[in-house]
Amino acid sequence: MKAENQKKDNLSVDSTISLKGIVKAIFKDTIHVQIGGKVISLPINQDTKNLSL
Repeated sequence: MKAENQKKDNLSVDSTISLKGIVKAIFKDTIHVQIGGKVISLPINQDTKNLSL
């Protein structure tokens, strides 16, 4: 493949989702939430204003 064929298209989505889960751990820059049988890590940004626990 040539270099020009290896470009990636960027896709950005600006949407809000709401999920109910159990907070398992909160660290300096991440929060770990259990949703169903999975624990997921979510980054916490300094500009996060709508984080409610």
